[in-house]
Amino acid sequence: MNPDRVLEAFRRECGALTDAVSGLSEAEWGLPTRCTPWTVRDLLGHVCVVVDWLPGMLDAPAPGEVEISAAEYYRPDDRFSPRTNGARIALAQDRAAESADGPALAEDLRATWRRVDRLCRVEPAGRTVRTRHGDAMLLSEFLLTRVVEVAVHGLDLADALGRAPWLTPSAGDAVLELLLGAERMAAPDELGWSRPRFLRKATGRDPLDAAETARVERLGIRWLALG
Repeated sequence: MNPDRVLEAFRRECGALTDAVSGLSEAEWGLPTRCTPWTVRDLLGHVCVVVDWLPGMLDAPAPGEVEISAAEYYRPDDRFSPRTNGARIALAQDRAAESADGPALAEDLRATWRRVDRLCRVEPAGRTVRTRHGDAMLLSEFLLTRVVEVAVHGLDLADALGRAPWLTPSAGDAVLELLLGAERMAAPDELGWSRPRFLRKATGRDPLDAAETARVERLGIRWLALG
């Protein structure tokens, strides 16, 4: 996927998420989400954590060869084990607790993604990075996984808050292309689903019935292992 397009999707989706949570009440910050045991505040802490991996990756030496793509990053291995998930939960809760209140956490997110945006914009095409799991990837491919995180968890937050989803067209298209390939971008329209509904279905947030399962399997979706 074009690196400029991925960075634009990242920038727009992070901006939409930050705007959406900036005016939350104290009660809304404490609402439960489908990502048990996280509250709205905890889940935003997780988004801060997963975006904030990038500065350290860019400071480290670039690996010489690309080993995996964004789709291959989401493979069911130790990164989604109970031990790793436990650490993921704790990191999110710790990040959320570092902020004095919800508005401060929203500003943490804003500062974090803007820093990442600035750093990525000056990197050359073909820049490689190594993830915390040891994978060597193109920066643009890893950044695409961050678009997935922000977009999908944005749906989780919107649902927890009882709001209409704020999924941006650029992020929705980027995630769809990852799931379907560029040649099958019309699949949601064929199914009669909105972008948010398609992403909920494709990530297991909205269960598929038997008929939907058969229709989706015929589309050849790249199912991703998501923690």
